[in-house]
Formats: sequence, structure tokens, C-alpha cells
Amino acid sequence: MSIKLGPNRYGKAETRLVHVVRDGPVHHIKDINVSTSLSGDMESAHLTGDNAAVLPTDTQKNTAYAFARKHGVGQIEEFALLLARHFVGSQPTIHHARVEIQEYAWSRGGPHSFVREGGEVRTCVVHHDRDGGDSVVSGLTDLVVLNSTGSEFHGYIVDEYTTLPPTTDRILATAVTARWRHTGETASYGKSYEQVRQCLLEAFADTHSLSLQQTLYAMGERALGACPEICEIRLAMPNKHHFLVDLSPFGLDNDNEVYFAADRPYGLIEGSVLRGDAPGAGFAWE
Repeated sequence: MSIKLGPNRYGKAETRLVHVVRDGPVHHIKDINVSTSLSGDMESAHLTGDNAAVLPTDTQKNTAYAFARKHGVGQIEEFALLLARHFVGSQPTIHHARVEIQEYAWSRGGPHSFVREGGEVRTCVVHHDRDGGDSVVSGLTDLVVLNSTGSEFHGYIVDEYTTLPPTTDRILATAVTARWRHTGETASYGKSYEQVRQCLLEAFADTHSLSLQQTLYAMGERALGACPEICEIRLAMPNKHHFLVDLSPFGLDNDNEVYFAADRPYGLIEGSVLRGDAPGAGFAWE
């Protein structure tokens, strides 16, 4: 029986980094979580314990801190590319670097006072390969949205286990996770992020939904139509079910007013929307 080492990588997960820019009395803050992962000529580390090809994960952590001081953070995609290119370019044994960053938003409460926002988290995953170049995937998680009407669900398969009644008026709520792939380096990742986010929100609000799948496609289609710098968007949208409460035992009716918000189990709708000529469509983004 033949046994061999398969694909492998290693790195430093979730390096918490806060960068403060002190512009006189007015300060600016970037709060991020950085995960780095490297691969290349690492066989000896696995097979014999020889670490000569290994850049320690502690060094990867320190590099993130040092680069924040030397270069600032700016747009998370640009910071991730800077790190990824450094690891591959500075070490001959490292052929591929993956850098993932989450950014946590703070709103200004004063010149040097901030309030942590409770909304979505901005994300990016960057790959840099010695031979294959760069790929940049931006995104967000936990964008919680709700339509109190304008959603239906009927005409589905009914079998002996189906108990769900059809409806022509329901609450539609979800927490959107979206990731979109750039066709190349984008002039302004921040502007692109805001535009995609706005498209997602507008399409969710504007679509009279016959299914969450239909809404997912409308959101992706709106983003691609408005943003030529992206070629594919992937969405994961859990259906945050809201069930009407039966108030008849109390002599009360319930005309779509009082709901129980269930947290689990939930339907999970996932899908991609892409341009027909999107390069590398369907490749793994992880």
C-alpha cells in the first residue's frame, strides 16, 4: 500500500490587530482579525520533522503587526495582498500564501472616541501564488435584513411528510454572508464594498419574493450589474423563520401581527451568480 503526503498548509490564525492613526486631536481606528496560511516545500517538516523550510507562525503574527506600523492598514484587501506577496517573495520555500481578514466597524463618538457597531463584518480572502498571481475575494457576514411583507412561498413539492402550509404573506428575514471575486486589482476596494453592499440591500428590499432563492439571485444580479470590477458573487442566506403565534386560546385573533422568531432549525439557501465569461468560475475560494 502506497502512502504519501497530500495538500497541506500552516499558518497563524486570528491575529487581533488594532491600528490607531493619530491625526492631531482626531484619531482613526482600524480593528481587524488576520489569519495567514502558507504552503510550498513543506514535505520534510511533515515526514522527518525538519523545520528548515518553515517560517514560524509567530513570525507571521509579528509580520502583521510590523506591517501595520510600517505601511498602515488602509483597505483590508490591500493589506492582505501586501502580506501575502511578502511571504512568497521573501522565502524561497513558500510558494503560496493565503491571507484572510475580518474588519470590525466602529463609528465615531468624538475626535478620539468610538462606538463599536453591531452590524455586519467586512471580510476578504487573498491568495498570492508564485506562479499563478493574485486572487482577491471581498465579502461580508451577518448582514441581517428583514421584510415584514412582500414574501410568499407556495407551489412546492408536497409528500406524506409535508406539514408546512402555503402562504402568500410572510416575514422574510435572513443574515447574509456574501463573497465576491474581483476580476483584477480594484482601484478602490472600499468604494466597491459600499456599492456591492448597497446593491444587496436594495435588491432585498425591492424584490417581491416567491422564494428566498429568487431573492438571492436578484441580489447577486443587482451587484454584478452595478459593479463591473467583480465577476462572481456567492451568497449564503439562512431563512430566519418567523411563525405566527396562535392566540385563539386567549380569545384573540392574529392578523399577521405577533410572531415567534425561531433560531433553529432553519433553511439555508446558498448560490452563486456569475458573469457568463467569468474566468475560473466555480473554483474553490478557500
